[in-house]
Amino acid sequence: MKQFYPTKRLLLVLAEPSLAAAVADYYRRNKAFFEAIDPKRDDTFFTEEYQRRVLQMDQENADRAAGFRFYLCLKEKPEEIIGMVALNNIVWGSFESCFMGYKLDKDHLRQGLMSEAVNECVRIGFEELGLHRIEANIMPRNKASLGVAAKCGFVNEGVSPKYLRINGVWEDHVHMVILNEAQ
Repeated sequence: MKQFYPTKRLLLVLAEPSLAAAVADYYRRNKAFFEAIDPKRDDTFFTEEYQRRVLQMDQENADRAAGFRFYLCLKEKPEEIIGMVALNNIVWGSFESCFMGYKLDKDHLRQGLMSEAVNECVRIGFEELGLHRIEANIMPRNKASLGVAAKCGFVNEGVSPKYLRINGVWEDHVHMVILNEAQ
């Protein structure tokens, strides 16, 4: 696995502890914006120390091929994180599947950046890792994320009732899936 992957406008940077200050800054800038789509977070989540521990776990997951989290930066501004895309909970063997998560800074919406990042992450998952299936679970009201998934080739396989606890409430999620048709 490479440390970063370039796209037309972005760098997808593999999570590692040296990103802690930039990741904490990203979450602090977007705290209010992400409240509607994230679990409840206490104040320690937004600290550099907390993010360094999370990034260390992300690095260990990547070393075990259990998950790969990438932080997004604009090529012309690589010091600032503007988003995240991840292949989480990879299951190998006969399943070869994972869950994808993604989110983007409130100041960079509706520019096609998330679709660019998701497409590259799917490519990594299918071409480099050899995954068969990538699943994304998205709240029905999150029209922007559903649009990204559809634009990137994910297909709606139905709704999972009360799937995840978001901001303290069990929320339904649309189950979006893309298959590696090359397998």
